[in-house]
Amino acid sequence: MSIVTMFLRRFALFVGLTFFGLTAAVSAQEDGAPRIALIVGNGNYGTVTPLDNPGPDAELMASTLEVQGFAVTLLLDASQVTLNRAIAQFGRDLRDGGSDATGLFYYAGHAVQSFGSNFLLPTDASLTNAADLSLVAVPAQAVLRQMFSAKNKTNIVILDACRNNPFEAIPDLNDNGLAEMKSPTGTFLSYSTAPGAVALDGLEGNSPFTKALAREIPTPGLPIEQVFKNVRVEVIEKTNGQQTPWDTSSLTGNFTFTAGEVVSEAEQAELRLWESVKDSTDPVPVVLFMRGYPDSAYIPEARALLSRLMGTATVAATPEAPAEPVAEAAPEPAAVEDTTADQQRLISVAQNSGAEADYRAYMDAYPDGIFSEFAAFELKIIAEKAQRADAGTDAGATVVAALPEASRAAPAPMGTELTFVMPFTSGDDAILGKSIEELVTLSPLFAPIEGIPEELWKDQTCSNCHQWTKEALCTQGTTYVKAGNDEAVSKNHPYGGGFKMNLRAWADGGCK
Repeated sequence: MSIVTMFLRRFALFVGLTFFGLTAAVSAQEDGAPRIALIVGNGNYGTVTPLDNPGPDAELMASTLEVQGFAVTLLLDASQVTLNRAIAQFGRDLRDGGSDATGLFYYAGHAVQSFGSNFLLPTDASLTNAADLSLVAVPAQAVLRQMFSAKNKTNIVILDACRNNPFEAIPDLNDNGLAEMKSPTGTFLSYSTAPGAVALDGLEGNSPFTKALAREIPTPGLPIEQVFKNVRVEVIEKTNGQQTPWDTSSLTGNFTFTAGEVVSEAEQAELRLWESVKDSTDPVPVVLFMRGYPDSAYIPEARALLSRLMGTATVAATPEAPAEPVAEAAPEPAAVEDTTADQQRLISVAQNSGAEADYRAYMDAYPDGIFSEFAAFELKIIAEKAQRADAGTDAGATVVAALPEASRAAPAPMGTELTFVMPFTSGDDAILGKSIEELVTLSPLFAPIEGIPEELWKDQTCSNCHQWTKEALCTQGTTYVKAGNDEAVSKNHPYGGGFKMNLRAWADGGCK
C-alpha cells in the first residue's frame, strides 16, 4: 500500500469517526431537553436603598436566555411571598423537566450574609434586628434545595447581588458581600464579585457583570466555564480591578448556552482534513488537500504551509508516487527477467530512425517500461508534426516547449562511467553538457509534485533542499540502480527522466 493510499484511508477513517462524534455532540445539544430559568430583578425597595440596575439587568438576562431556548419566568420587584412562590414553582418545573433538564436561577438586587448563609432581599423587606432576617428575607439556599430535589444533571445559579449592605447600622449584620455557598453536584455557581467583596452598580443602565455576561452567552459553542472566564476578564478591566467575578463548579457534563454553528457534512469533512494536515511535515497531504478543496477558506494557510515545507525539505523531491513499502521476501521467489538491455536497444533504434513505427514497437513491447514516457512524448511530437504538415505548415519548424516529465534523449546505459562533476553526454537540451554539481544549483524544469503552484518551485534553486546534496543524490541514484526495470525509475522528476537515468549511471559507478 502506498503512502498516499495509507494517508487517504487514515483520513477517511478519521473523518468518519470525527463526524460521528460531532453528530453526537450536536444531537445532545438539540435533543429537546428543557431549559428552565427563573430571573429576578429587585430594585424598587421600600425601606432600604433602591437600586437602579436590577430591573434592566433582569430584563436583559431574560431576553438573552430566551433566545437560547430557555423557558423564562421573569420577576421584577418581587415581595417575599411572590419570591418564595416563584422559587417553589421553579422547583416543580425542574422536577417535571426530568433529569436532562437545565435549571438557571438569576438574581439581581440586595442580598446579605449572616452566619455564613446568604439571604435575598425582597422589595418589602423591613428589618430592625438581625435575628429577624430569616423571617423577612429569602435564603439563597432555598433555590439550591429545589435544584437538589429535582435531581437534574445541570443547574446554574447567578447572583449579581453583592451591593453595599443595606443593614450596616444593624448590630451583628454588618458583613459586606456574600458568603461562598456549597451546592449539589452538577451545579455552576457564579457571583458578580468575590466572596465578601462588594459589586458595583453600573452607570450605563446595566451592571458591569450582567452586561458582560449577556454579551458572552450568545457566542456559539463557548463552554460555560469559558463564558464566565471571559466575563471575569472584562469586568476586571471595566472596573479597573475593583471587582472580580467569582465562580465555582461541580458540573459533571459539558454545557454551552449557544450551540456551535451547524455545518454541512462536506464542510465538516473539509475541516477535518485541514485539521489533519495543517501540522504536517510532508507536502503530499497538503497538496492532496489543495487539490480536493481548491476553493477552501484554508487555501491561503495551505499555500503558506506548503511554501515552508518546500523551502526546507521537499522542493527537489522526485514527484513520483511515494515509494511502496518493501514487502518481506517470500521464500525462493521466481526469477524476474531483466529487460533493461532490450529496452535500451529498442529505444536506441527508435532514436536513430526517428520513425513512428520504431517508437510504437518499443511501446508495444514495454508499455510501462523505463523509457515509455520518453517514447510516448516522441510519438506525440511526431503526430503534431504530421498535423502541421497536413495544415500546410513547415513540418520541420517544430518548437520544442518545456519537456514533460520524460527526457527527450535516452540516458546513458548503466555502467557508463560518470562523475559528479562530469558533463552529461546524453539527455535533453536542458541538462546536456551540464554536470550533476552544476544542475543542483539551477532551477527545476518541472513541478516536483504534480499540482504544486508554480510560485513554489519555478525559478527556485534546487540546492536549497537536503535531497540535492551529493550524499542524498547518491542515495536516490542507488535506488534507481536497485529498481532495475521497475517502472518507478522512469516516473516524474524535476529534471525529467534523462536526469534520473544519468543519476542512475553515476550511482552505478560508485557516486564518484
